[in-house]
Amino acid sequence: QVKSDFVAAVSHELRTPLARLLALLDTALLPESDPRELVEQAQSELAQVRELIDDILFLSELESGHEVVGLGSTPAFPIVAEVAEALAEQAARAGVTVVVEGDEDVELPLRPRMIRVIANNLAQNAIRYAGPGARLTLTVAHENGGAALVAADDGIGVGEEDLPRLFERFFRADRARASRGTGLGLAIVKHVVNSAEGTVEATGARGRGLTVRCFFPARGSLEVL
Repeated sequence: QVKSDFVAAVSHELRTPLARLLALLDTALLPESDPRELVEQAQSELAQVRELIDDILFLSELESGHEVVGLGSTPAFPIVAEVAEALAEQAARAGVTVVVEGDEDVELPLRPRMIRVIANNLAQNAIRYAGPGARLTLTVAHENGGAALVAADDGIGVGEEDLPRLFERFFRADRARASRGTGLGLAIVKHVVNSAEGTVEATGARGRGLTVRCFFPARGSLEVL
């Protein structure tokens, strides 16, 4: 049933950009159409499809265990800062300010690629949904004997009733339904964090921003428990 539901959800998510692409191609056949503008819009739709397929395949690899999540410990601050710099232009276009703070000696029990995946998805989520004028702070810090990677924005937030569902595959809160995201970013974050024996939670409220906290307990504390 789970597999069937997932296939149905994927089909639904792919149908929308493909329908828009077909509409653009039909419009391109009209005498008064602007081919260049329509081609640019079609490229955008194809990019959306490619992003969705890439996320689906990546999540599938994670769930099957083919993609290794943890491999020793990695200093997180430089990687998070690198992600923020790479997204600076996109954030500026969305009117979102991205700031990186924290302790440069913090290490997370993840491969560098997985830290990059988490930071990128958390930042992309805020850039897409927090709204113009929002500020996103990505923090890497020692916390309760372990380590945490936190993404906190002061944007429009989500309803408290939606918070428990944010990590579901393809779930989007009301405002996000019209967005061009794949609906898989936070699901990927949760799977990576859980696979490294960490926990992830979302807090916030409508009009009061959103905070997503990824916490990784010290390895020794897990053995004691």
